[in-house]
Amino acid sequence: MKIFDFHTHAFSETIAQRAMASLLDTTKHSDVTRDMKAYTDGTISGLRRLMNKSGVTSAMLLPIATKPSQQTTINNWAADVMGDELFCCGTVHPDSENAVAEVERISSLGLSGLKFHSEYQDFRPDEERMMPIYRKAAELGLFVVFHGGWDPFGKGEILATPRSFANIADKLPELNIVAAHMGGMKLFNEVEDYIAGKYGNIYLDTGVVADFIDKNQLLRIIRTHGADKILFGSDAPWDDPTKEIDMINALPLTDDERQAIYFKNAEKLIY
Repeated sequence: MKIFDFHTHAFSETIAQRAMASLLDTTKHSDVTRDMKAYTDGTISGLRRLMNKSGVTSAMLLPIATKPSQQTTINNWAADVMGDELFCCGTVHPDSENAVAEVERISSLGLSGLKFHSEYQDFRPDEERMMPIYRKAAELGLFVVFHGGWDPFGKGEILATPRSFANIADKLPELNIVAAHMGGMKLFNEVEDYIAGKYGNIYLDTGVVADFIDKNQLLRIIRTHGADKILFGSDAPWDDPTKEIDMINALPLTDDERQAIYFKNAEKLIY
């Protein structure tokens, strides 16, 4: 069966080693409930090796601009590396003065969507100032991907909550939203309260949840929200995709539900 990993990360060859070391160092001072380990060296070639090893046939790369000045360079790089079953989102920083114009450029580059990470970009997903960016994405047929919930590399208050994604979905039903980590890492009860079964334009991905979610709750969320709105994801290099594969395979899902989660929903979003 094809497997499309909708949640992966990598860096350019010039900064991969430094970026990975910096992120791993951050976890020494955070509320990490398991040993943090990198399963690749942070490069595109390392990601492809992990894909081959784990049986992943396609992947979505999710780059993040942590400063407004980074977005143009990162988006150009993403456009250069995509291809051969590697798809890429673009990134805009909420503080960028030309964020909406950059969304148009992202579309022109052939990138698939936009990736946001509140813990690194210091914003709440449902802030009113973000709405023009989301509207432009929807107009251009781009989906938006948000980190959801707790993050081992973050600090302080959790900014990207299930309720914030529900607020966006209420305002912009035409926008396809991907809420990573099953809608909110360590906030799965809130996912059930605010998202599951309530929105047809919110997708949830399984990125790195295998070690964090109760399997009964996972199955309940999938069944309530619908397997047609669940995307397989690993959050590589921060998890081995085989963990999430084993997690999905252990659930009492039908073949049609597994196919939807593993690749059909992803293909529906990008094609």
